[in-house]
Order: sequence, then structure tokens, then C-alpha cells
Amino acid sequence: MTILLKLSLILNIVVLLPLCVGFLNNAEWVQASYGDSSPARSILLAVYLAILISSFVFLFYTDTRMVIVLLALQVTYKFVSALTVGSLTHPVVISNIAIAVFHTVVIAITIIGSSCLAIKIH
Repeated sequence: MTILLKLSLILNIVVLLPLCVGFLNNAEWVQASYGDSSPARSILLAVYLAILISSFVFLFYTDTRMVIVLLALQVTYKFVSALTVGSLTHPVVISNIAIAVFHTVVIAITIIGSSCLAIKIH
């Protein structure tokens, strides 16, 4: 696995660990950005925890294809969140887009790099 893929996983951990703690503690900043505690917010927390746990696991169980799938799913939901929220100025949407752009670049470099390797080998 490349250093860039590991950086994407570390980015997930650095962002999601305090975010999940904030959700679990019902922090004021979580309420301001995500609304009051609700079943929908609990479902979102479950998604965030799944990504956080997967990111930790993939730092040690290094399967490039599985990491790319995780990142691709994140990129998809993060870009779609701009459409579903209907705003590019919401703080969660802004951070989602920034992270999605980073993960997209990492995926592209990884795929292009592995394609170049495949071409050289064959």
C-alpha cells in the first residue's frame, strides 16, 4: 500500500475520532452542525464509526483494493452530501468536499501508478 493511501486512512482517523467522540458526548458543536440527537444522527454515527474502524484496520491489514473501495464510497457520499443538503456553505459539506477531493486525488494517483507498473511489467 502506498504512503498516500495510508495518509487518506490517517486523515479519516484524525477527522473521525474527535467527531465520533463529539457525537457520543452530544457536544454543542455537533448539535450546531448535525442537529439535535435523533435516530438519523445515530445512524450517521454508525456510518462514521464503520469508516473509523475500517481505517484503523486497513492501516495494518494493507489491501490496496479494499482501501480504494472504502475511499471511493466516502468520495461518493461526501460529494452527494452537497446535493442532499442543498448548500455549499454548510460546514459539514465544506469539510466533506475537501476530504473527498483529497481522497479522489489519492485514488487517481494510486490507480495511475499501478497502471503504469502493469504496463512496464507486461
